[in-house]
Amino acid sequence: FLNFYHHHHHHRDDRNRFLANCPTQTQYAAHQGPGHFQATRGTAPTIAKDMTEPTSKRRKTDAEAQECPYLDTINRTLLDFDFEPSCSVSLESGPHVYGCLVCGKFFRGRGKQTPAYTHSVNEGHFVFVHLSRGTFHCLPDNYEINDPSLADISAALHPTFAKDEIATIDANKSLARDIFGRRYLPGYVGLNNLHKTDYINATVQALAHVPPLRNYFLSLTHRDTYLPSKSKKKKPPHRISHLAMCFGELVRKIWSE
Repeated sequence: FLNFYHHHHHHRDDRNRFLANCPTQTQYAAHQGPGHFQATRGTAPTIAKDMTEPTSKRRKTDAEAQECPYLDTINRTLLDFDFEPSCSVSLESGPHVYGCLVCGKFFRGRGKQTPAYTHSVNEGHFVFVHLSRGTFHCLPDNYEINDPSLADISAALHPTFAKDEIATIDANKSLARDIFGRRYLPGYVGLNNLHKTDYINATVQALAHVPPLRNYFLSLTHRDTYLPSKSKKKKPPHRISHLAMCFGELVRKIWSE
């Protein structure tokens, strides 16, 4: 692991020294050969074959091509997405809080000088997930990760339900198994008592088992922020309140496998 890490950074230093002696990035791409695609973590891709391609398309291709060598450092037994997404250093909450998939702690930001960036450099923890969007990122190199092996983490962070699953959810009698091997029946799980929250926990459990209310929130996802409008009149959409969004997220996690 250390040999790969040092080799990677030495290779990037050699490339940077080469770029310093080149007038343009285009000349560097031409040096590599016609049609060569060179993508280095944290830098925009250089395409010598067609520099007229839209920037958004080039970035999308770059993100899809990224492979992360640090996925084996993820510790799934330390991941807990039930807590409020707030930074463990600055205690700030907001839309840009990331969860470290190595130690399970939450940190704000992704750019330089942010707690997440500093944590990745100081602790050597490189794999993070955006707690709101559910995207995966490698820091400090700052590129997005696309890997099918992370599907179980995505499902745990933001569970989703298909229509047929919702229709048959009450008939389900099969037990699911958590990361520690313990078996449970989806929908019948306890909630943590966060200092005298047992009364509200009982209320949430009762509401989560009212079929029309439960099914409505199971049909939504974390990306649904506006109520679907069935009216023919052109009216501005109604935004789902933060309380309703949090309750829906909790209901989906209670019934998740």
